[in-house]
Amino acid sequence: MNPVDLRLFSGRITSICDEMGLVLRRTSFSPNIKDRLDFSCALFDAKGSLCAQAAHIPVHLGSMAYTMRDLVSFRAWQPGDVLALNDPAKGGTHLPDVTVVCPVFVPDMILVGFVANRAHHANIGSISPGSMPLSQGIDEEGVLISPTLLYRNGQLQRDLKEPLRSLVFDKENSFEALCGDFSAQIGANQLGVQRLSQLITEKGETSFKLAVEALNDYADRVASSTFSSFPNCLVEFSDWLDNDGLNESKVPINVKLEIKGDSTNKMILLDFSESANAVKGNLNCPEAVVAAASYYCLRCYMPEIAPACEGLFRRISINVRPGSIFNPPPNAAVAAGNVETSQRLVDTIFGAFAKILPERTPAASQGTMNNISVGSFAEGKQWDYYETVAGGTGASSKRSGLNAVHSHMTNTLNTPIETLETHFPLRLKRYEIRMGSGGSGLLTGGHGVRREYEFLEPAHLTILSDRRLTSPWGVKGGMPGARGVNSLNNKQIAAKVSVSVGSGDSLLVETPGGGGWGSRG
Repeated sequence: MNPVDLRLFSGRITSICDEMGLVLRRTSFSPNIKDRLDFSCALFDAKGSLCAQAAHIPVHLGSMAYTMRDLVSFRAWQPGDVLALNDPAKGGTHLPDVTVVCPVFVPDMILVGFVANRAHHANIGSISPGSMPLSQGIDEEGVLISPTLLYRNGQLQRDLKEPLRSLVFDKENSFEALCGDFSAQIGANQLGVQRLSQLITEKGETSFKLAVEALNDYADRVASSTFSSFPNCLVEFSDWLDNDGLNESKVPINVKLEIKGDSTNKMILLDFSESANAVKGNLNCPEAVVAAASYYCLRCYMPEIAPACEGLFRRISINVRPGSIFNPPPNAAVAAGNVETSQRLVDTIFGAFAKILPERTPAASQGTMNNISVGSFAEGKQWDYYETVAGGTGASSKRSGLNAVHSHMTNTLNTPIETLETHFPLRLKRYEIRMGSGGSGLLTGGHGVRREYEFLEPAHLTILSDRRLTSPWGVKGGMPGARGVNSLNNKQIAAKVSVSVGSGDSLLVETPGGGGWGSRG
């Protein structure tokens, strides 16, 4: 396949993912999906290998790429099937992230691929509003959906309305929004099935499969070329999460990075086996999330033209230890593993690379998603709100860090103030850049933000955040970024907390800055 045709093919299948995302955004109901863009869309071949993905959320897409192979063997697929799941042990990340998968067939009943999307639902039935609780077991985190057929051969198999109604108690608008979001996910997939079917009909099944194979081989060549510039080495780096929310002990995250092979056949091994044991709190995360962080970091060293497909990751191996925070027992709490531990994984991997490639590696970014969940279960006043809060990114040898952005494993936006105040009994009192929070250096780390909420009704608040006790590190003599601070009614509170708040109470979240790069001498 010539380079021009290959690039056009890559662009076309990626555009299908982009269009799926547009449909999902425009037809969803909840602010978390339609405003914050907390969703992802991708295409897979008949074996479950990643073909294309939109530039959505790294932790969603990398984890789907890692687990779809097992998922597609779930059953004998038929046209019109729609499957949903959120089980972290079977391809999910944490319970609010619900994945919807649909097969794609061509005439003569030949399975040629799959379309999938994953969206974060602010209400999945956990013990606290917002469905990101300070949990000790997965049973506290909401409804677990093992791979379940909603439609078989186009025929409804399981009406989700009753199970969904049990999640939202007695407020009809929440129920309609939840049903609407699930319908939006299904509709986005139906559009993806239609577009991919059209493409395969135009090209022919054989030509399509050859194009996918050529794309993966090209991606492998891109990865090989990138890795050829890495020195053979064995280095180690450790970082820490502040605590698991239930005790005060720091949680160590350790990686051994090994690069080996000749210039045309370099392999990357990331060994996390010396990281912490599974914790009592909810920082545990499935191996798929580890893969997502690893894929993301290594892709950052590749050129922008690198296609997001299976071939890009062939030369990367990952090792985790059973019983560890990265391969926890089946019933372990995992709500924050997807959001907080994934961020520390990125810091740890980049920390190892900073030892051998400091000119190409950025300092640590804020290292947390600053998860804010708030709402009420009170009769007649049930509501759920969830968002993550931006911070500073780390500086690099080429530029200073960015201020007030979502970084690394999240790629979402803030909730617009107008949306927040229209839909929820909340008022935003302050939203500004936290000047001076970026680490100093030859190039300065990005600054975090100050975001202050006033509660207009009694509610329950849960915060899952980090980098309140440990700082985002700098590179080559750059100084660390400032730690984050959470304050309730002007009194500092813990990084991970679950409390009741009253009308008139206020929460101030001051997010971390990024680390600086280089010494000023």
